[in-house]
Amino acid sequence: MRDATIAVSVSSALAPRRPATGASEVVRIIPQGWREMQVTGAAQREIETLARLAAGLQGELTVIHGVHWTRLDHGAAAYGEIDFVIVSGAARILLVQQKSGFLTETSGGIVGTYPGGHKRVATELARTLDALRGRLAPLLHGEEVAIDYMLYCPDYTIRDPGSAGIPPEYIVDATRRDRLCAQIMSALPAEAPNPALASRLVRFFADQLQLVPDVSALLGRAEQLVTRLSGGLATWARRLEFEPFRLHVVGTAGSGKTQLAAALLHDAAAAGRRALYICFNRPLADHLAAIVPHGDRVLTFHQWCDRALRRSGVAIDYGRADAFDDVERAIGTLPVREDERVDEIIIDEGQDLEPAWRDVLLQRLGAGGRAWWLEDPLQGLYHRANAQPPGWVRLRADTNYRSPRAIARQIGLIVPAARDIEPASPFIGNDVEYLSYADAGAEGSGDPALPHGLAGATHRAVTHALQGGLRLSDIAIVTFSGRDRSRLLRLERLGQHRLRSWTGRYDLLGTPEYRAGDLTIETVYRFKGQSAPCVILAEVDFERLDEMAERKLFVGMTRATMRLFVVASDRAAAAIASRIAAGPARGA
Repeated sequence: MRDATIAVSVSSALAPRRPATGASEVVRIIPQGWREMQVTGAAQREIETLARLAAGLQGELTVIHGVHWTRLDHGAAAYGEIDFVIVSGAARILLVQQKSGFLTETSGGIVGTYPGGHKRVATELARTLDALRGRLAPLLHGEEVAIDYMLYCPDYTIRDPGSAGIPPEYIVDATRRDRLCAQIMSALPAEAPNPALASRLVRFFADQLQLVPDVSALLGRAEQLVTRLSGGLATWARRLEFEPFRLHVVGTAGSGKTQLAAALLHDAAAAGRRALYICFNRPLADHLAAIVPHGDRVLTFHQWCDRALRRSGVAIDYGRADAFDDVERAIGTLPVREDERVDEIIIDEGQDLEPAWRDVLLQRLGAGGRAWWLEDPLQGLYHRANAQPPGWVRLRADTNYRSPRAIARQIGLIVPAARDIEPASPFIGNDVEYLSYADAGAEGSGDPALPHGLAGATHRAVTHALQGGLRLSDIAIVTFSGRDRSRLLRLERLGQHRLRSWTGRYDLLGTPEYRAGDLTIETVYRFKGQSAPCVILAEVDFERLDEMAERKLFVGMTRATMRLFVVASDRAAAAIASRIAAGPARGA
């Protein structure tokens, strides 16, 4: 008599789902994130099996991978493991035990080899079934549940099925592995659905698996994968050869421009070439300076101007309102000193520079020097004149490895200019979560905890992120407003969380000073060039979704590597929703 059965399929609500109209339902797997796992050995073979099940099974099935159980047996703990549990919509259970690698057939049945010795597979299954019945009894309240089992040996051919210790019809070996899904489907016949009991069973097995997402581990894995993928630009761009070397890289967010810049600075240091990196954004320069050799040569344009002027004895009164205009005028008339010339110049965020700044910088390039211009026109936020260098070799990088594909699709719907960007993250990710608040008038009532106000909506987004397993250090609140207009930046706390924000000042060493806090908040202007696992793009407000609003949304939304929340005013939220409803974008 068949004793046990394993069922494979998972719904996001941990409950049976209705079949899709006109098509077979796609089976889902618990836990999520299995496609992104990098494992070896037997674990890798189980991931391959999950892919086979996900592609080949049909119907209202939930596949639960790696269910561990523990029970007390006469004072001693008994441990076991079920590789796959499949629960059908009719509340039938199928247990699938996978034995990868070489097996031994003995007179007592099939024997598997383990680090601690040898075990009879049939005995393992019997113990597993006995333990499972005992654990399920309190849950069933007297209801009958059919439990079947199956042995899957993807690498081994059973020579004598009759002596295996397991009925031959319950074995799928290497000669029949292409029939695995068909065998599972035949073991789970169509029956009247029992959604209440099926839901309880799925929840039971999920609890046994202790499905508390280890988000921190996934974040580390995500960072490694995305870094490796986006490193392609840094690899092949550095292999180009032509004279004179003037390369104009037009790269979208998440294409690997910062990795390219870092690699170039490392190359220059290793070869003894003098390099200079210039960008517009101070936080980006500070970040890069900390991770590359000769970080003192990583500067914003205005930092570089200030140093050059000081070396030449030119003093600037930074107390004047137009001090930076004075800097730009003075640097344009400053003669080029020979000790300022460099062998390699990397100009990043080129879309934020003026043509005159470009010319001043390129004058510092020595004879035979190499020049790189990196930019993304979609991230231009300052209404600058087009400073693209004319006549340079142009290289386009239109692949976004940073943004999970679900987020990339949303960006493509909202920002028409982003629809040709190829989403290539290894992660599907979650959909963007939108929260709205009433308007500026309601927020101005003085109550920061208004349920429909800006602070309240932003705090709810933080709470949702924390409930999803993220830590405060993984979250960045990025305000759509500038420092002068932002209401969130005026707050010292958001609910129980202290906000960490830039004070607007630098210490004597030029290091930015921050208010102490455990939750980072920054403007979209200063956060450009950075990223965070979870971004809460807040204070999104505009009368019309014009080109500048699209660019700010693009910059803010592409900062997220895992989760994205958008906290928008009612009018902005309505405009975004209308744009999304207007039509699909190209996506993965």
